[in-house]
Amino acid sequence: MTQPVATLSNTSIAAAKVKDFGQFLKRLLKSPSAKMGGSICLVLVVTAIFAPVIAPHDPTELGVGAALTPPNSEFWFGTDEFGRDLFSRMVYGSRLTLYVGLIAVGISMTVGVLTGLVAGYVGGWVETALMRAVDVLFSFTETLIALAAVAVLGPSLTNAMIAVGISSIPFYARITYGAVLVEKNKEYFKAAQAVGAQHVRLLFRHILPNILSPIIVVATVGVSVAVLSASALSFLGLGAQPPSPEWGAMLAAGRDYFKRAPWITTFPGLAIAITVLGFNLLGDALREALDPQQRT
Repeated sequence: MTQPVATLSNTSIAAAKVKDFGQFLKRLLKSPSAKMGGSICLVLVVTAIFAPVIAPHDPTELGVGAALTPPNSEFWFGTDEFGRDLFSRMVYGSRLTLYVGLIAVGISMTVGVLTGLVAGYVGGWVETALMRAVDVLFSFTETLIALAAVAVLGPSLTNAMIAVGISSIPFYARITYGAVLVEKNKEYFKAAQAVGAQHVRLLFRHILPNILSPIIVVATVGVSVAVLSASALSFLGLGAQPPSPEWGAMLAAGRDYFKRAPWITTFPGLAIAITVLGFNLLGDALREALDPQQRT
């Protein structure tokens, strides 16, 4: 008799989780911000995946057209100073943009969340040491930390991603740390401790799932911050290096031709702005859908 009861209990829990997820999706899809932001992000993902199919030319091929050709029926976004198809470079640049955003956020979220979890759960001198280190990082701006990291590691797109990831660690650490302190005082956590749950189970089975909501929201918005920071580093020559079709590097290359060929900087700039807007709108929609106080 015990096994059927346990199976029924597990089935009920699974059904409840599916129902909660369905209600979450319903709330999310009602939001205009989710529709607009999700559409922008979806277009970016599809463009990145199918870049070889969408782009008519190799993004690094020289002389596919005359240099500085204005947008026309053959070259939709015109050509740059080397006769490269700007539309093809923009399409392939979406891959680098998505890659930079996801990797940078992955680095900062992994390190920051683990730091906050350990500091909030263990307490004592471990908490003091970890959070004081986070405070030191907080005393510098993200741009300054990223510049210092790139200066040490060297200019490249990979190092730019690492630098941007390092600069955002304090935000995830602080959010996680505060959430852990709240969850530790709740009854379910004390009950789990009372029945002898192991530390790893307490952290990753009980605490982490209950603090994921704010982390997901911050991570979504963090992608836009990472895209901006990486583009800024590439613009300064510290990120992606030529002939990489990265939008920030394309902006830097086109500034000398702004009066003669404004399309070289216009399209990458618009792409960066729209991408940042999309992830910010999606982050706002997720916050409203996940926060009980925002539900109507």
